[in-house]
Amino acid sequence: MPEKICKTIHQYNKEPIPKADMQKLLEIAEDYKKVKNYVYNRYGGIGSLSKIYPGYTVQNEMTKSGLRAELGMPSVYFYLAMFDALGDIKSQWTRTKSKLLKLIAVNQNLAEEEKHYLRFLLKVNNAFEAVLNAKTVKLPKEIQAKSDELLAGVDEEKLHRYLRRQVRKYHVKEHTDKATGFSVAERAYRYADSGIYISTKEKRKRIFVPLTDRNQYQSQLYVKLYPEESRLEIKVPVNVSVHKFAEYSEQIGAAFGIYTMLTTDQGHHYGEELGKYQTEYAEWMRVQTGKYNQNKASNPGRKKYNAKKGRLQEQMHSYINQELNRFLRTEKPGTLYMVKLPKPQSGGVNKKINNSVNLWQRGYIRKRLTQKCRELSIEIVEVLGKDISNECSNCGAMGTRSNGKFRCSSCGYCEEEKTNTARNVKKRGQGEGVLH
Repeated sequence: MPEKICKTIHQYNKEPIPKADMQKLLEIAEDYKKVKNYVYNRYGGIGSLSKIYPGYTVQNEMTKSGLRAELGMPSVYFYLAMFDALGDIKSQWTRTKSKLLKLIAVNQNLAEEEKHYLRFLLKVNNAFEAVLNAKTVKLPKEIQAKSDELLAGVDEEKLHRYLRRQVRKYHVKEHTDKATGFSVAERAYRYADSGIYISTKEKRKRIFVPLTDRNQYQSQLYVKLYPEESRLEIKVPVNVSVHKFAEYSEQIGAAFGIYTMLTTDQGHHYGEELGKYQTEYAEWMRVQTGKYNQNKASNPGRKKYNAKKGRLQEQMHSYINQELNRFLRTEKPGTLYMVKLPKPQSGGVNKKINNSVNLWQRGYIRKRLTQKCRELSIEIVEVLGKDISNECSNCGAMGTRSNGKFRCSSCGYCEEEKTNTARNVKKRGQGEGVLH
């Protein structure tokens, strides 16, 4: 059986949604939000850590809570909202643990043995939950032996207090104020008549939404609502087969930039117009933010702002996808070497430049390129990026950069800065400094 990967398909309404029908959908979204916030508040803290994995305890307690009857909410939406919220809580705990691991790694007041024990607690869920709730840590025999070994020579109570203190400081409970959408299970919708029928809070009552396409799917959907525009967007997760083409065999090094999206180790450019789109978008956002801050006391509307912002983003994203497709079609990589995209730097004196960098679509570029590479069985290899743009790809010595050019004072090599960087990316990917 061929390998499958998940991609998201979007569907849109063909005609404006009547206000009465939109109101029924908004009622579901509002109840969906209330259920999620109830779960966040009740199960987002340390006292519920033992309940959220795998989540059946939460499901049973929610069934007995009476919240569904109070809201008059169909079970098909109630339990989806509950499990969505549980997923968010688990993700938040993952982020908290990642933050603590970073803090532990750089804490110079902790000995290596203490760091090792703290990492053990973060890795073993039962131990982590017991420490946070000041309970006796009870583990299976083989894991308990490992715990006893790590405890030798460390102050157990001191480390437990440290862990609880850090969790109190950095862990936050999820909350949402937005009622803009909801998930829909298969039994709550039906495709027919060139559209979709969606269940409402009324028994045996569904609203009909004509769609711009005739495609039909059988999976859990997500319905996002835009009431001010009388429209909705349906997001459909679809499993697609991974393709493998023999001609996709080249090894390509790539460097990314704000003004030229992508440069290869051979000096080929893709997305040379990105800088124009990026600058236009950043300048417009900067001006609009200034106007809004000056006039927000008079409560100016944001409808035109949101519409223009959406058009600019869609225009930019369409261009990015077009150029990524052209890159893959032309270069035919079997392996793509790329440096981990940097985060924008905070601070600085030039606010216009900082604003442009902060709005750089690096995350979207990375996400779309990764998805396209997965669909074509192209391997992505990330390389360490330290000093990669200052190093000469010809001899390895440090050089200088000026006006988009790189020059090496050691061997005299001169090349476009991004091409030199892309060549270094490829060299590091094929040699040392690979991030797996």
